[in-house]
Amino acid sequence: MNLSIVNLASIAIFLSVFLFPSFNSTYWLKWRASLIPSTKFGADLIVKNGVIFTSDPSFPFANSMAIRDGRILRIGNYSSLQDLSGYGTKELNLEGKVVVPGFIDSHVHLISAGLQMARVQLKGVNRKDEVVRRVKEAVLNAKRGSWILGGGWNNDLWGGELPMASWIDEVTPDNPVWLTRMDGHMGLANSVALKLAGVTNLTKDPNGGKIMQTADGDCLHDHAEPTGLLIDAAMELILSWIPEVSVDERREAMLRASSFALTRGVTTVVDVGRYFPGSSVEHSWQDFSDVYQWADSSGKMKIRVCLFFPMGTWSRLHPYFDDPHNYGLQVLEFESLFNMTIASDMSGLQVAIHAIGDKANDLILDMYESVALKNGKRDRRFRIEHAQHLAPGTADRFGQQGIVASVQPDHLLDDADAAIRKLGVDRAQKGSYLFRSLLSSNALLAFGSDWPVTSTYPLRAIRTAMNRIPPGWDTAWIPSEHLSLNDALIAHTISAAWACFLENEIGSLSTGKLADFVILSSDSWDEFATGGSTSVNATYVGDSSLVLGSGCTDRNCSSL
Repeated sequence: MNLSIVNLASIAIFLSVFLFPSFNSTYWLKWRASLIPSTKFGADLIVKNGVIFTSDPSFPFANSMAIRDGRILRIGNYSSLQDLSGYGTKELNLEGKVVVPGFIDSHVHLISAGLQMARVQLKGVNRKDEVVRRVKEAVLNAKRGSWILGGGWNNDLWGGELPMASWIDEVTPDNPVWLTRMDGHMGLANSVALKLAGVTNLTKDPNGGKIMQTADGDCLHDHAEPTGLLIDAAMELILSWIPEVSVDERREAMLRASSFALTRGVTTVVDVGRYFPGSSVEHSWQDFSDVYQWADSSGKMKIRVCLFFPMGTWSRLHPYFDDPHNYGLQVLEFESLFNMTIASDMSGLQVAIHAIGDKANDLILDMYESVALKNGKRDRRFRIEHAQHLAPGTADRFGQQGIVASVQPDHLLDDADAAIRKLGVDRAQKGSYLFRSLLSSNALLAFGSDWPVTSTYPLRAIRTAMNRIPPGWDTAWIPSEHLSLNDALIAHTISAAWACFLENEIGSLSTGKLADFVILSSDSWDEFATGGSTSVNATYVGDSSLVLGSGCTDRNCSSL
């Protein structure tokens, strides 16, 4: 197979590993497992007169459901629920509104997203001067010498030119600045930050990273100098100088992000943490103890969260019996990936590996196949996060091997033009975002957002998977890869639940499951299915007393 530099780089940039225990040993936050409530006690709440899409193939639609203690007692026609109505039962008349199961976002960085919400927002900015303006505004509201942090920029939106420290140096003479790219694998530092970190033209590239430099003898310098851009592991040169985010800031970020997720109809997230190549693997564990365990014990969890941890730390979940304080060595080198995967899988853990590019995906599929052969048959549900830009025939292998394709439809919106430039028309057309091909191969498709790379917005992701029309385009990108509304909804609900061993608890509106559901603004299924403007009216998470209006404020929230 011929491989371009883009795909070889993709392996280095995107290949990181996370895991979390199988369901029986998962630390499932705000999860108070209980017996299925008995129908003899009646319902707390009956939701009636709606169009309820269940994500359950045995009973796809209903118009009413009865709920007790946060679980579904029965679902069907209103007349079939009358015996469950008693003293104290409340009724919610949907007046024909569409209801869907609570959306599951299969790939987020929840605390990072919450932190970014309070920083310089550069998502969607398409002009250099607007980048400068927003940074300048942040400086005016900051103390002298304090760090200015932000991100979300995408140089493709202003023509492709990579930003430089010189863009913002004039408006940031006394404040160090760090602005991450939308994908989290590149960041821009101003000259104050570079000086503070000691990054000069003599600083060598770290393993797995690159310090971008000017060309020799350009108009600004007599010799090559750092431009301010640092890639992957090189970002740690700056990150190590940024004051550690406090526990309180991380807690506030998690709560802030959770509240926002609810406005988008998201009731469960799979959080892959703050880890990325070059950063400390401790972040995921610190967030687990400082933030998630705190929120769970204090009753502050608003949504359900599954956590993945860096694979290099997998053995912390299985201390050695003869030495309970020995958690093994942290092995982060790529050549040890196979051995770590074998050991993690043998211990009953679910493994997820990030892969973008044909070589990266083929490499991981080969490795998963070898691990399964060595460790024997079991329900392991290996995941590949992103699964973007595949070689011919690779989509079929996902189904053949039973691999979960954890994909992010909204990446298609930002990636289309860049993928064609970097991969060429032929390769981009044949291998990019192959949702239909993956489903046709019997692979399990789980939808997510990669928030804060893109915002968590399942309704938009569903429509993106259906239409595949990038911004500025009049036609679909690879129309043969369209999904139906039903397939897209399944990918954001029951398939996403199955992808993390939670299909018995969430993902569909079925008897005995947790009553996580979303009331949409659509007045009929036809209106929803034909692309009418749809938004979230309310989100319920298990406890029938919890109702949250959408509260959307951005211009993209009101419609698809």
